[in-house]
Amino acid sequence: MYLADGLLRGGDDPYAAVLRNVAHRAAHAEVLVATDGVDGTDGTVLGAVTFAAHGSPYAELAGPGEGEFRMLAVRPEGRGRGIGEALVRACLDRARALGLRGMVLSSQRQLLPAHRLYGRLGFARAAGRDWEPVPGLTLWAFARELA
Repeated sequence: MYLADGLLRGGDDPYAAVLRNVAHRAAHAEVLVATDGVDGTDGTVLGAVTFAAHGSPYAELAGPGEGEFRMLAVRPEGRGRGIGEALVRACLDRARALGLRGMVLSSQRQLLPAHRLYGRLGFARAAGRDWEPVPGLTLWAFARELA
């Protein structure tokens, strides 16, 4: 999905290998998936996200007391069906269950539909936390408090 959506610099982009290594993510963070069908009975994965609490190797922005979600992706056939929102809400629920006080995320600037979703779910730009994982790629940060 990242490659098809133009979010990688080609199939040999080093981040593509990170995205493909779901087993490693699942061992060091939590991978949440949304599947098609009633109770996921059809088995078609429509979307996925990685949730990581502070201290996880997959937490890039999360500080003490915060959770973070990364690698949110929804297949084209799942878009417009609330899949992305359900995955973000599941991350928020997971953070609350762990007693965390906040949630953060990074996003590429051009992902305006995702930014609108984040805004609807209470996230605000946290420009002071923007960062560059590689030269020339600035990721925007978003954050929200948890009740």
